[in-house]
Amino acid sequence: MVRNIFKGLGIALVTPFNEDGSVDYDSLKRLVEYQLSNGADFFCILATTGETPCLTADEKEKIKTLVVELVNGRVPILMGCGGYNTAAVVEELKTGNFKGIDGILSICPYYNKPSQEGLYQHFKAISAATELPIVLYNVPGRTGINMTAATTVRLAKDCKNIVAIKEACGSLEQIDEIIKNKPASFDVISGDDALTFPMISCGAVGVISVIGNALPKEFSKMIRLEFRGEYEAARKIHHRFTDLFSLLFVDGNPAGVKAMLHEMGMIKNILRLPLVPTRISTLQRMSELMKELKL
Repeated sequence: MVRNIFKGLGIALVTPFNEDGSVDYDSLKRLVEYQLSNGADFFCILATTGETPCLTADEKEKIKTLVVELVNGRVPILMGCGGYNTAAVVEELKTGNFKGIDGILSICPYYNKPSQEGLYQHFKAISAATELPIVLYNVPGRTGINMTAATTVRLAKDCKNIVAIKEACGSLEQIDEIIKNKPASFDVISGDDALTFPMISCGAVGVISVIGNALPKEFSKMIRLEFRGEYEAARKIHHRFTDLFSLLFVDGNPAGVKAMLHEMGMIKNILRLPLVPTRISTLQRMSELMKELKL
């Protein structure tokens, strides 16, 4: 039976850019090593936070190859592969190069807003197209459609290589329903930094984190404390970052975390259109808060 290996602190890896708009591969290398040295348990590459829709096919291949070579088997790598055209996703899974990739993160179809049966059939087709483990990604705020707990559990029971869901529905009630009814071989992963503490306390096995790009040591400590049952100590870390969580997303993702990484001297504060850097007022408040938290 296929088991989920994506547990603990997963990094939703950003894509750094140079002033001329090209991918900053040197900064990307430094980021990966920084995160590996400070508690990252796995990477999630070429997904939302990586600005993947704005990358060329050549850039995606170079980023994948670079991360696979750098990580060199030290931690698992999850790679985004999804879309709103089922046939196109299936074709990519059948013909694409997934060497060095340990699993696929596949988002719910967006824009065309399928029914729950449509979602089930979409992911069932994707499951049949690959032997790689699949992590579903439910994020209604981006896709315009919420995959219900019943559909998630149905997929978990019917598709042996669907091993987990990155759940970012924002509803702890829905998350708890999945955890209560899921098969033992299926896991729930937080897709929301701000809800990671309560989700793990309910039974989630980790997070695919945005803030982990900048603060892997601190965020992984919170997760490890929770895994050991030291909830009070973990709660203190969670509450330290409450205001920071809000600032990270007020101007969109990954604008917030890129601003934070820029403040830390790790990357340039550059995004690709249609995304733009966070507002000056947000950046100033973020800088002040980081100083207050001694980060």
